[in-house]
Amino acid sequence: MSNTNENPQMNNTTEDPQINKTEGSPHMNKLVGSPLMKKIGKGPQVKKPRPLKIAVPKGALFADSVRLLTLAGLDTTGLDDPGRQLIIETEDCRFFIVRPTDVPIFASLGGVDCAICGHDSLAEQELDMVEMVDLKFGACRFIVAEPKDASNKAEDRYQRRGVMRVATKYPTITQAYYDSKGIQVEIVKLHGNIELAPFCGLADRVVDITATGETLRENNLVIVDEVLESTARFVGNTASVRTDARIRALAERLASLV
Repeated sequence: MSNTNENPQMNNTTEDPQINKTEGSPHMNKLVGSPLMKKIGKGPQVKKPRPLKIAVPKGALFADSVRLLTLAGLDTTGLDDPGRQLIIETEDCRFFIVRPTDVPIFASLGGVDCAICGHDSLAEQELDMVEMVDLKFGACRFIVAEPKDASNKAEDRYQRRGVMRVATKYPTITQAYYDSKGIQVEIVKLHGNIELAPFCGLADRVVDITATGETLRENNLVIVDEVLESTARFVGNTASVRTDARIRALAERLASLV
């Protein structure tokens, strides 16, 4: 006997078509095809490293610096003829064209990751950085010079006064040199035309930098001693050298070229 009071909802085995509906929620529908979902679909993204910041010195070292960086495989497009631009950017590098005496400051304080700089500027400023490669160009010498007709006069004055007066643009290097000789020195710091100092009674001798000695000869000065030799060096900011393998790799390539 059938139960005519049976609730038809209790035995209804027919699936509700609404249950298997494939449409997502309005929020999900908005995500489909969005930039976020496209990015997720591509998997992990490899972040491109920032450009390597490199200081290149103005003046006598500039052309050879650009040449060597190019030979080392860097894209130096625009750097060989920058005009008045001080920053040249390529895909992987950002070049800063800097006064030679300022390069150590940029490198030591992290303004750039690495740089090319004369050893004279490094020795004079004594800042914290890593000197990585002697590039062997831009050779010059630090010398002590005096007037041609003043032979032994500086020593005579030193015996009388107990101090030698020396004019220079490089007081740190000059002081270190005379300390190594055990000579008491009074340093007169000038910013140019050092050759004039002995001829107007400003100093007994000068300490200056020379490549050929021609300027000294033209100004009637003779070399009485040599202080140190200087060439261009590849240097790096201490933290950057430790953390950025690109700098160490560049140093290796430069070393293989010299």
